[in-house]
Amino acid sequence: MKLLVFLSFLFVAELALSAESDVLELTDSDFETTIKEYPTVLAMFYAPWCGHCKKLKPEYAKAAELMRTDDPPITLVKVDCTEGGKDTCSKFGVSGYPTLKIFRNGENPQDYNGPREASGIVKYMRAQVGPSSKDLLTVEAYEKFLGVQEGAVVGFFEKETDLKTVFLKYADLQREKLRFAHSSDPEILKKVGETNAILLYRAPQLSNKFEPSFVKFTGKDSSDLKEFVKKNFHGLVGVRSRDTITDFNNPLVTAYYAVDYIKNAKGTNYWRNRVLKVAKEWEGKINFAIAAKDEFQHELNEYGYDYVGDKPIILARDAQNQKFIMKDEFSVDNLQAFVNDLYEGNLEPYVKSEAIPVDQDGPVTVVVAKNFNEAVPKDKDVLIEFYAPWCGHCKKLAPTFDELGTKLKGEDVVIAKMDATANDVPPQFDVRGFPTLFWLPKGAHDKPVRYDGGRELNDFISYISKHATNELKGYDRSGNEKKQKTEL
Repeated sequence: MKLLVFLSFLFVAELALSAESDVLELTDSDFETTIKEYPTVLAMFYAPWCGHCKKLKPEYAKAAELMRTDDPPITLVKVDCTEGGKDTCSKFGVSGYPTLKIFRNGENPQDYNGPREASGIVKYMRAQVGPSSKDLLTVEAYEKFLGVQEGAVVGFFEKETDLKTVFLKYADLQREKLRFAHSSDPEILKKVGETNAILLYRAPQLSNKFEPSFVKFTGKDSSDLKEFVKKNFHGLVGVRSRDTITDFNNPLVTAYYAVDYIKNAKGTNYWRNRVLKVAKEWEGKINFAIAAKDEFQHELNEYGYDYVGDKPIILARDAQNQKFIMKDEFSVDNLQAFVNDLYEGNLEPYVKSEAIPVDQDGPVTVVVAKNFNEAVPKDKDVLIEFYAPWCGHCKKLAPTFDELGTKLKGEDVVIAKMDATANDVPPQFDVRGFPTLFWLPKGAHDKPVRYDGGRELNDFISYISKHATNELKGYDRSGNEKKQKTEL
């Protein structure tokens, strides 16, 4: 029995080593020269102590094994950023582990944004090889390419031109995000009526009477093309999803309802067409979108909504990222009036806030969204902490922050804190983790300074002593406690 177990162990170990052997281990001395030898390379930059790296490594090795005989070939490499690959990792801006990047002929590194398990890595990478733009050779192929429920960028070129070069370069850079095709077939060019053009086709299910189903590019270079696609890809009323959320900029008006183009395209477009009617009037001034209420329940919760009925709920954000709610029931007229008031600045922003504290007897001022301006007075210097109740680092900081507040009691400085999970954080503060602290100089609260110093009491006192508008009563500019004068 023990022999069988031992043999099984050896078999598994052999498989693991076999798979690992399909991943090239590179260092600063051979990275650049080696990746130039392969047409498509996926590079994993890692640290041996990183838990996520340890979890990824066997999946990464298995993916390399599965793609061992692929044609065109895909090569997987790894670089230890803590040892022999420090300079390489620094060169490519690796700041977290693991970081994966795709190289083509050793150039144009692009971030890998695909799955982290073997089968997903294989599928994602196999989609990366070959030409970034599909060559359409027949009218049938052209119609089939445009028949799926996705937008696409298509080039039509009778001969080699500068515009074709721009198109193919852009396709190489954006192949992970967009679908590309091109054609020089005479029948296709005749059908389209173009011989040197780039057209952006919107997804067919989004076709409507308020805008064309495709738009022609009129710029000259890659930056023009990038801006053209960004502006036109989603049309007047785009469909927001988790994958496209960053494509939509403020000011933005979003209609939340049962958006589903697979099961109920007709019902989805029924409401979208009504939003489109209003959006057409505000083209170039305000952006519009629709979003599935189930997929974006977290956003609805931010506005105080736990449930949404059959009709769309309209929520908006202005250029300053302030939130607004259309309180009237959805209709084209009500939406038009709401957007007009939003544009004119006539609406009261919605603010998520805890109740204003009854008193402020503690050493640290408790700030909520409703009392922010009062609790964080502009005529005083302020050090404010944005925290989360569940955050371990915040809990550890709490007694030190309380002691800081006690030490600086009577000074012209406010020590404050805000629960950033229960209150809307003002837009001037970029809070992405907890705790995050900012220093607000007296008279310049619109220009908060992120505090990145130490978290011990003396660290805070030294910082505040140095940066306070007026020298503290109890500490000199170096943070040394002043000796109290005694009367004789």
